[in-house]
Amino acid sequence: MRQVRIQDAPIEPSLWYATAAPAPRTEALTDRIQADVCVIGGGYTGLSSALHLAEQGVDVVLLEAKEIGHGGSGRNAGHCTPTFHFYEIPAIRKMLGEPYASRLIARQTNAANLVFDLIRRYDIDCEGVQTGYVQAAHAPGVLSKMRARCGYYQSLGKATRMLDRDEVAQLTGSPRYHGGWFHPEGGHLNPLGLSRGLARAVLSRGGRVFTQSPVTAISPEAGRWRVEAPQGAVLADKVICGTGAYTTGFWPRLEKTFSTLGVAVMATQPIGDNLRKVIAPNNNTVVDSRADAMIYKYNKEGRLVTSAFVEGRRGRDVAFTKALMRDKLKWLLPQLTEVDWQYYWLGALDMQPRTIPRLFDLAPGVVASLGYSGRGVPTGTMMGTVLAEWAMGARREDLAVPLEPLRSVPLYMNFAPRLFLAWSRIRDQRLARAGGANPPPF
Repeated sequence: MRQVRIQDAPIEPSLWYATAAPAPRTEALTDRIQADVCVIGGGYTGLSSALHLAEQGVDVVLLEAKEIGHGGSGRNAGHCTPTFHFYEIPAIRKMLGEPYASRLIARQTNAANLVFDLIRRYDIDCEGVQTGYVQAAHAPGVLSKMRARCGYYQSLGKATRMLDRDEVAQLTGSPRYHGGWFHPEGGHLNPLGLSRGLARAVLSRGGRVFTQSPVTAISPEAGRWRVEAPQGAVLADKVICGTGAYTTGFWPRLEKTFSTLGVAVMATQPIGDNLRKVIAPNNNTVVDSRADAMIYKYNKEGRLVTSAFVEGRRGRDVAFTKALMRDKLKWLLPQLTEVDWQYYWLGALDMQPRTIPRLFDLAPGVVASLGYSGRGVPTGTMMGTVLAEWAMGARREDLAVPLEPLRSVPLYMNFAPRLFLAWSRIRDQRLARAGGANPPPF
């Protein structure tokens, strides 16, 4: 039997779909219209681009293939983490060189603040709380790297601090960790609620938003760009593509610029008040140092929300995945005598080797931003500001991210993320044993 693509999984089973504030009313594009800028994609990248353009009085139209937040921006676990995902600050400087490294570092490390500022300014109902981010050490051997990472962010003016074992146990509720570090600017939210709130903000600023309007082609016309949908078209001076892992074939080879990694997200029954006093009592977002990390946070109802990468049976076999994640969570948090997964859904993220945002110069007046590799909430929102600057005429050499030619990811990226996860689990188990820790029995 042919497996269904992760991108085709329904959003309706998700906790966020059940609890998010209603979406603003939108309709499909059914006319031929004109705009200064056409934005493709109703996720964080597209919505942030459209909002920052509309705030400056630019005539902007946004086209979404399905509904606002239907893709990764409405399905992720809802963490807003103010750090780079994989590479450390010195590696980013070496990778990009100056001036781009310093510009991107400044934008990315302030991206969580940007998200929560937008939530406050537009009064977005999305359960947004900026209570801080805890990364916990699963083995003593990772503490030196954590100390260096904490120092890198301190050098940028962030009030990060190291945590000893007792502090981590108090903040997370888990006795399994050996220390960690804390970043006060992290937070969490209802990601679909954020998407819908950003769409409402775009409309309030005079932007136009059309849903159920998948882009089928982009072509030049009279010195401008014609963006076609099934029942209409937009004629615009510039086009921004922000479709992430849910990119389709509207531009040649754009789908080849990333590999797709599936994510299964699940939520428990509401946790009782007594347990909430000891499990993440400060309502922080919690992640550990494993490459295949355990990560959890609460939603507004007190449900614990966690996630796992789709790999083999995990993610595709629902019963197997629920049992595995139940055992992991109960091992991590022995206070939880019962774990009842009441919500379970799938999403996809776009991976590429550098794991930092890529800005592709598709043609004069057409760009795409992709490849956030698991940092979509802050990074997509931040990249919207960069794309808006580009659309308003910023010189390419003044952008925070270098504009580069369209490049397909290497073939090894079709399997590398999954192999990396498998290898990392073995490495993390060995690290734990080497440090005298008792690794989980799975």
